[in-house]
Amino acid sequence: MGAMNRTLDAAMVDRILTHVSSEGKTREILAPFTGEVLAEVPISTPEDVRAAYARARQAQEAWAALPVRERIRPFLRLHDAMLDRRRELLDVVQWETGKARRHAYEELADVVGCTLYYARRASGLLEPQRRQGIFPIATRTTELRHPKGTVAVISPWNYPLALGVTDVVPALIAGNAVVHKPDTQTPLSTLWTIDLLVELGMPRDIWQVVLGDPEDIGDPLMDGADYVAFTGSTRGGRRIAEEAAKRLIGCSLELGGKNPMIVLDDADLDVAAQGAIRACFTNAGQLCISIERLYVHEAVAGAFRDKFVRAVQNMKIGPGLDWDPQMGSLTSQRQLDGVAAHVEDAVAKGATVLTGGRPRPDLGPFFYEPTVLDGVGEDMAVCRDETFGPVVSLYRFRDEDEAVRAANDTAYGLNASIWTGDVARGRRLAARIKAGTVNINEGYGSAYASYDAPMGGMKSSGLGRRHGTEGLLKYTEVQTVASQATWLGFEPILGMTYDRYADTLAGLLKTMKRLHLK
Repeated sequence: MGAMNRTLDAAMVDRILTHVSSEGKTREILAPFTGEVLAEVPISTPEDVRAAYARARQAQEAWAALPVRERIRPFLRLHDAMLDRRRELLDVVQWETGKARRHAYEELADVVGCTLYYARRASGLLEPQRRQGIFPIATRTTELRHPKGTVAVISPWNYPLALGVTDVVPALIAGNAVVHKPDTQTPLSTLWTIDLLVELGMPRDIWQVVLGDPEDIGDPLMDGADYVAFTGSTRGGRRIAEEAAKRLIGCSLELGGKNPMIVLDDADLDVAAQGAIRACFTNAGQLCISIERLYVHEAVAGAFRDKFVRAVQNMKIGPGLDWDPQMGSLTSQRQLDGVAAHVEDAVAKGATVLTGGRPRPDLGPFFYEPTVLDGVGEDMAVCRDETFGPVVSLYRFRDEDEAVRAANDTAYGLNASIWTGDVARGRRLAARIKAGTVNINEGYGSAYASYDAPMGGMKSSGLGRRHGTEGLLKYTEVQTVASQATWLGFEPILGMTYDRYADTLAGLLKTMKRLHLK
């Protein structure tokens, strides 16, 4: 069992909790590793949410008026500051989520990488862009970008640092203020980051935090937003989309997944088996882009199964603030109950547990063994419903067409993975998969960490994208400004009749086409 000899500094926790907009009511949150009270966090009332919006709006106007080069400064500093203070931050992430340290480090790496990407590119993305006008020389057209205003960001408990901060940062860099609702179980890593950014020069009021249950503060959170960025369940995303539609505001939604991994007959099975460990069991499977369906070509299915099951059985799981555990805890009793229910239902209906399939209270209150199922059928909840835990089902296929049909036979379309010795073959197959990201010879990291490319879901996996150009520009309103020369416009000039003007314009348009001016 990994070392658990460090606790969070109480003074630090008290300091960062002051960043929550709250009149003072508190709620206990538990440490997943131990089940003991980790902190008492302030809870927000509807009035606290409205007050947070008022402060954010007041701060936003001055923030948006700053040149982009000044807005990015605290975020450029954040990159090195987070890396320098990584030990403290990793402890915070682990204590509030229960994940293994290596998976907490992925969150840290994600935040610094994504933040640096937008800090480097924001000036170019937000500066006025010349666009082609209707008439060369006579029409000068420019595209301008304005911030939306005040953005609501709703982030989940499973990746509280990465999925909170990386959505907030581009919104702030674009000139918005943010009212952020992290999950109440896991607010500390967000608050730690805000505390650091204020130290690095970020105005305190442009990033407001509220905490509470959706039924209590959801309405005022939506009512005050000019745009909403949500990461969470598909059910929750549908509610957000409905409320946003009522107010005619935009939203981006990264939702659930039932992600497939395809192992082709030419794959290196040793590499694929180890890759599947990471693809399926990172953060105990509590990852929206985690693999839950594993399709293996029938020619290599037996050999892959044996290698994979043996690798899973050799995994080191348990609590610890060191680097040894390969998998940590589930985050809550609700998650443990849901995972156990999926496995129990599958077994009762005839599935076989190849390894795992048990809770591990000897390790901690919410631990569950990494689990591999075989013989999963359509009548089992684990077949189509997102498990969001350390459970993967094995299937076999005969040819690529069957693999594609199986991979696409889902309401979701978030992430997919293909393993092959022929990357060109893998890319051809990837183009046929209906998922927002497809990784070849990796489970999820290659696409997700390519910040210059968009990331998001198809079908019931969401709307919009994070990362890439869209990940910043979605937080802006686009405006077109066009000026017209007085010597050529949209009405006849120099006494020309309208029919003569129409003939002249037709000839001009045809000439511009031939000269490739249009």
